[in-house]
Amino acid sequence: MKKDTHPEYHVIDVKMTDGTVVQMRSTWGSEGDTLSLDIDPSVHPAWTGGSSRLLDAGGRVSKFKNKYAGLGF
Repeated sequence: MKKDTHPEYHVIDVKMTDGTVVQMRSTWGSEGDTLSLDIDPSVHPAWTGGSSRLLDAGGRVSKFKNKYAGLGF
């Protein structure tokens, strides 16, 4: 294989929406960085069977609702 063609693979902290932190190996960021998730498997309807309500912390859904609040959406 060619040298220096692959990104560095290191350990980062991933902060879930409920505040728990999980260590994972990734090419994102650098060693020891923290990645905060807006949506993770504990709250996403695809993994919870739709039983959990999707929380949007000031993202696209909130912007849409604010923009079209008077139109009945």
